Amino acid sequence: MASKNTPKPDDRSDNVEKLQSMIHHTIENMEDAEEAMEFSSAEDRAQIEAKNERRRHSIEAYRSEIRDEAAHARKQ
Repeated sequence: MASKNTPKPDDRSDNVEKLQSMIHHTIENMEDAEEAMEFSSAEDRAQIEAKNERRRHSIEAYRSEIRDEAAHARKQ
């Protein structure tokens, strides 16, 4: 029996908005973490700083994806 499943078309129409939302939420999480450090132990502060560093890398990756999406949109 043949499969009737077909792949969904590539819909990238809202990718930029989703990525911008992800950036916004990541920045909010970083700010909340910075505030929490005020009440944290030294060990917890180190973990928060490490996590915020990973968040910074994620933000840069999101921004790179936005540039890729913009380039893809210009090609069409």
